[in-house]
Amino acid sequence: MVTTTIEAVLFAAAKPIRIKDLQKHLELSQEVVREALDALAAQRNTTNSGIHLIEHNEAVQLVSHPELAQDVAKFLRVEASGPLTRPSLETLTIIAYRGPITKPEIEMIRGVNCSLIIRNLLIRGFVVEEQDTKKLQPIYTVSHEFLQALGIATLRDLPEYHAFQTNQKITELLSREPQETSDV
Repeated sequence: MVTTTIEAVLFAAAKPIRIKDLQKHLELSQEVVREALDALAAQRNTTNSGIHLIEHNEAVQLVSHPELAQDVAKFLRVEASGPLTRPSLETLTIIAYRGPITKPEIEMIRGVNCSLIIRNLLIRGFVVEEQDTKKLQPIYTVSHEFLQALGIATLRDLPEYHAFQTNQKITELLSREPQETSDV
């Protein structure tokens, strides 16, 4: 069951996770985590699996099979080149007007899970993820590519930027405790 839990956490995170963080947050010993990671690698790192476990610099991540890199890249280019969906535009707008902002804060405003949307915006290069040392989680801001795509020099050039940036209702909403969000 520990192997399954770690696999689920790595899949949901979709980025490298430090082994120490797995131990700490899952309240597991170093030995138990090591056994689970070894079992997961034995299960996944085969020619018959599209998913592999990689370990580098004391962090682990689930990735696509290296031999499938061209197929995955081709798909991601197609996915990233289409028009932005309404949920993507909403999320991008929130990040532009309220960033730097965390994923839970975005989800609090939208009321739905935004993991895949944020991933797609990162792939397209419209959003940048950085680690916030105060909040101890990633924060999101728009990228230079986003500004270039809109043809603006600064976020202050967005329509009614100051009004949305300082909107009291949104500020009050963000000061509340996070609640569970649905997937959309």
